Amino acid sequence: MLKIHFVAAIVGFILVSVVPQESLAVVVTVGGTGVKDTAGDKKWLTYQANVEAAGDSDLEMRMLIYGELGSEDILVNGIRRGRVHVANWSGLATTTVVPEMAMLYTPFLFDDYAEADFIMDNYLFAAYAKLLAEQDIHLIQWDEIGFNQIYGKTPVLAPTQAEGMRFRTSSSESARLFAESIGADAIPLGFMDIVTGLQTGLVDSGESAIIMYVPTGISGEAQHLTLTDHSFATSIIVMRKRWIDRLPESQRDILLNSFVDVNDGRQWTRDEWKTFLDEQDKWGFTTHRIDAEQRDRWKAATAPVPRRLIDGIGGDAQMIWDLVQEGKAAFAAQQTDD
Repeated sequence: MLKIHFVAAIVGFILVSVVPQESLAVVVTVGGTGVKDTAGDKKWLTYQANVEAAGDSDLEMRMLIYGELGSEDILVNGIRRGRVHVANWSGLATTTVVPEMAMLYTPFLFDDYAEADFIMDNYLFAAYAKLLAEQDIHLIQWDEIGFNQIYGKTPVLAPTQAEGMRFRTSSSESARLFAESIGADAIPLGFMDIVTGLQTGLVDSGESAIIMYVPTGISGEAQHLTLTDHSFATSIIVMRKRWIDRLPESQRDILLNSFVDVNDGRQWTRDEWKTFLDEQDKWGFTTHRIDAEQRDRWKAATAPVPRRLIDGIGGDAQMIWDLVQEGKAAFAAQQTDD
């Protein structure tokens, strides 16, 4: 009996020893909830191509980027449990891990895209990377969605027109506080249920970035879009920190550095929503632009939200707010110098 066991062990050792190196490839499961032929799709496919072009045959990309794994909640849990290795989380989904991420959705936190880019990169990236690392999440990069706008079955040009309106919100505190600040009736509703909610009259309006509003069917049910640019929506590209830290340095460098350049990614997203606006007749919606005076009314109505949000979140929310104010001052000084 001992001889049999010894021979089996030797055979097993030989079999393991002759296994080709490529069979030991690291399978990298990439999870997303994107739509084909969009800017988001292009980013993921570029990431895959860059990893594969790096020439490390020990990395096998498993691209499940069209919702095959399920909702964002599943992607959040998948990363945290090691079942998904790379994913994009919306800022709102990220709040379940780092509540301070909700501060990015503070109404009128940024004045425009240039200011947002400057502050996000130079003041907020390191702060959020640290908060996420404390939760065993490695932040690779921002993945912009764009400024949120107001959609409705009728035009909503001023906060007073939103009073009593059944306004769809996400489950986040920032969305609820925004709706309440303009006098709307906040109706929490999952993103996939918005179209049905509009069709049945459960909701009449809501907020969304243009790249989410147009191709998902919302624009067909709520045909009026007011360009308020009132809050900045972003996703993040993440990995589980413990997992990436365990990989050999060569593999780690490839996976961390192969995502499309942040500024290129931003431009792709902005080109996409600009195209949607140019093609609004094709999609069947109408845009309404507001002037500076109208925007000031929106700002005044939502002015109490930041303090309520900071108090409600706690933690490092005040620190994030302070960093934004520091960044705004630095950006303004830079513009003056230029």
